[in-house]
Amino acid sequence: MAVETKLVELTYEDRVATMILNRADALNALNLEMLKEVLSALQHVKEQGTDFLVIKGSGKAFSAGGDIKMMLAPSHDESFGDVMGVINQLITTLYQLPTITIAAVNGAAAGLGLSLALACDYIIADERAKLAMNFIGIALIPDGGGHFLLEKRMGAHEAKKLIWEGEVLTAQQGLEKYIIDETASDLDAAVEQKVGAWKKKPVLAMKKTKDIYVSQSLSQLKASLEMEKEGQGQMNQTKDHREGIEAFVQKRPPVFTGQ
Repeated sequence: MAVETKLVELTYEDRVATMILNRADALNALNLEMLKEVLSALQHVKEQGTDFLVIKGSGKAFSAGGDIKMMLAPSHDESFGDVMGVINQLITTLYQLPTITIAAVNGAAAGLGLSLALACDYIIADERAKLAMNFIGIALIPDGGGHFLLEKRMGAHEAKKLIWEGEVLTAQQGLEKYIIDETASDLDAAVEQKVGAWKKKPVLAMKKTKDIYVSQSLSQLKASLEMEKEGQGQMNQTKDHREGIEAFVQKRPPVFTGQ
């Protein structure tokens, strides 16, 4: 069975749902339309009650993050609250999905794209993949639960350093820092092998363990998402953010002044 929208492809086969982010020409950058379609697809997966979900990116990237063109739009300030609201709902839905989830990361997983991967239960990255929580480059803070999700994997101190530096990591570096779970020379084969192994396990027991951990931490995730929404709104109004966006578009180093 297949469920296709303009920007997301969702298929089901043998207990497995596969969601493909389908905006390859923009490196699967997440604009408001695509965020809504991803959320809708996640809700469909929940309704179907399938055991496993694999999220992939089409083309050369998993997701380059939030769409810069969306940030440059004249209506951005007016739509900011709507965008952050959808992001928060999407991440909350994915995090507590009663399905075992895998992010299959090819190419870049950056910013909000990395947050999307981190909200999954398991991350397998192509050994050539690049990972970055690079909001700092445009004077923003991580959203999509990035603070909470990185802290869960790395600890608060290491997460803070990664966020402040905005460093681009190789897949191997991501593995060493516990950001991802596995690297692969053949991503599709590695995902197939992992799902195949999990299919042989008592999946109801796996889901119950996930449910226990989610129940213990969901309120913390929701609180973090709300703080990110408020903080991102504040950063969105700074001179440094405008400078970061202009520098990105003009392909030059930004000159931040702390304002």
